[in-house]
Amino acid sequence: MTETEWLKERARPQMMVGQLRGTAATRTKLGRRRLRLFGCGCCRSFWAHLKDERLHRAIECAEAFADGLASKAELEASRDAARQVPARGALARGAMGARESTAASMIVGLTSTQAFSAAFAMTCYELSLAGYCGEEVDANTCTCAILHDVFGNPFRPITFSPFWRTDTAVSLARGMYDSRDFGAMPVLADALQDAGCDSDDILSHCRDAKQVHVRGCWVVDLVLEKA
Repeated sequence: MTETEWLKERARPQMMVGQLRGTAATRTKLGRRRLRLFGCGCCRSFWAHLKDERLHRAIECAEAFADGLASKAELEASRDAARQVPARGALARGAMGARESTAASMIVGLTSTQAFSAAFAMTCYELSLAGYCGEEVDANTCTCAILHDVFGNPFRPITFSPFWRTDTAVSLARGMYDSRDFGAMPVLADALQDAGCDSDDILSHCRDAKQVHVRGCWVVDLVLEKA
């Protein structure tokens, strides 16, 4: 996959995730964290439609596991619980049942102990993002946006100056990471620019009104020294 293909708004999510196999995304702790958080971001996109708290808890456990705050045993337990959700399997009927079944199956995939498997599972269903984010084209666009938010541009690594990591920038980034409300991204761009940041990639990512942001956003991670 070329840089142009990776950055396309409507690229093929499965191909994009597949290109990460065997790279630093699977070989390093940071890469595996990003793969997991990409999956969490996908599942968070239909959080409000989930009716069973076991599914909510499974997503939360996967997020905690990505940040080293939950054990493998806890992740496996959340997977077992998600598997018990009635909407999964052949008993699902009709469009609503298909969406619920796909969502539950995606969350079971998210709680795989293998980070690449958890990420790839987000791209394996006929109903993209469980059918809750519009038609396939729109849902794939959203999935690509989450990939871009978490992985940035793998073809062009960013050098982040520690001088840009001011108290204001860190406070803004921490607040967004903890709350999962990324409405202050443009304000973060201003804070970084005031600190001397001259990276068009960073500032544009923060100010892009169309960009989806999730926990694991590459700019927020750089500010919080998670990347």
